[in-house]
Amino acid sequence: MEKTAKTIHIHWQRLLDGGETCQRCGATETAVEEACRRLQEALGPWGVRVVLEKTTLDPAAFARDPQQSNLITLNGRPLEEWLQASTGQSPCCGPCGDNECRTLELNGQVYEAIPAELIVQAGLLAARPFLPRLAGECCPRN
Repeated sequence: MEKTAKTIHIHWQRLLDGGETCQRCGATETAVEEACRRLQEALGPWGVRVVLEKTTLDPAAFARDPQQSNLITLNGRPLEEWLQASTGQSPCCGPCGDNECRTLELNGQVYEAIPAELIVQAGLLAARPFLPRLAGECCPRN
């Protein structure tokens, strides 16, 4: 995948077992797609591209490290770094069995499924180097 100077690469990975995923990863998939759409609408006028890449973990890779499932990175940095959050874990369901799967903890709130709003917030932080400064140009030129 070609990287350009004004691109936000969002990478999301989750367990897929027989084409099935757990409820939290299913909800996160919907949220990450929505967040990418919203970020592209907001950042496109400044020439910033948003690229989403989804990858799967097979059951063997998941068994080795369940914390790799439902992991979101933006330009190579985990979502929790952008948001100054932390990760945790909680029992999951479905294809994950009763494994302790990844959670995100931010401001006292624990998220099993990652909401679009948090992904958008991290995306805007990742886009800061590509955007005009407040004292400079305020709006994109047509």
